[in-house]
Amino acid sequence: MRDTKESRLLLVLLIAIAFALITVDIRGGENSPVDGARHAAATVFGPIENGMSAVVNPVGNAVSAVRDSGERRDRLAALEKENAALKAELGSDDRNRSRLNQLNRMLKLAGDGQYGIKGAQVVAVGATQGFSWTITIDAGANDGIKRDMTVLNADGLVGRVTTVGPGTATVLLANDPDFTVGTRMEGSDELGFASGQGDRPLRVQLLNAKANVKKGDRLVTFGSQADRPFVPGVPVGVVSRVDPSGGDLTRTVYVTPYVSFTKLDIVGVVVRAPQKDPRDEVLPPKPRPTPTPTVTVTVTPSADAPATGRPQQ
Repeated sequence: MRDTKESRLLLVLLIAIAFALITVDIRGGENSPVDGARHAAATVFGPIENGMSAVVNPVGNAVSAVRDSGERRDRLAALEKENAALKAELGSDDRNRSRLNQLNRMLKLAGDGQYGIKGAQVVAVGATQGFSWTITIDAGANDGIKRDMTVLNADGLVGRVTTVGPGTATVLLANDPDFTVGTRMEGSDELGFASGQGDRPLRVQLLNAKANVKKGDRLVTFGSQADRPFVPGVPVGVVSRVDPSGGDLTRTVYVTPYVSFTKLDIVGVVVRAPQKDPRDEVLPPKPRPTPTPTVTVTVTPSADAPATGRPQQ
């Protein structure tokens, strides 16, 4: 609408009429002359308002449902996150208990052999292609680790240190083909040299070709000069097969190592050798033989059987 004198006059007139109607409605109370018009308007616009409410309310409810659904999803996501964290914590506890058990057993072994050890964790595994079996541990020169130190764990001989960095070191595992260690047979003191064969048993050449050796015999490290690279008395393994003597100068036996080289976690580097050779003191207790059950059969003679020594009629 254009702003003219007539339009301004019309606006003033409409405002005056509105104030007049409001005044009449207030003074009239329940008998207001405009009450009929109000009811008429309610009659006309009420159904329209209800229809609009019927249309708008589901939309509002849907919006509320979406909002509540989002809140539920957020709560569900938070609960799932807490559940995952709890599972991870429980898994971590299981792993920590396993490590604690390994550490306790390794400390017992070190105590039996009087070895001074530096505990370490395996942080990397070398490539096994071409039979190169090595691990990296999180202890190095800053921890007193030096080249050609014996490495063991709770089960026995793991290997020897080959290279040393400030905070890490590389260990050549006892099952590597380039690995050789002097061994001594439990009880008989027969000497030999064990060599790695990858994932197969260690191959041991006994110096005595006529050595009396059998399956189940056990070996420990013989030790090196000045205890480098090997200290004496560390458990090596159990004889699993003996080659027949063929007149050679040595005798070959195959030994299953105590250590599982594919499941290494906590290890110890021997930084102080024992004052005396522990001999066989570090070997685990021998397994008790399983008794063979004896079956006794008792034969009860039948009542119809003829008596012994009496002729039949």
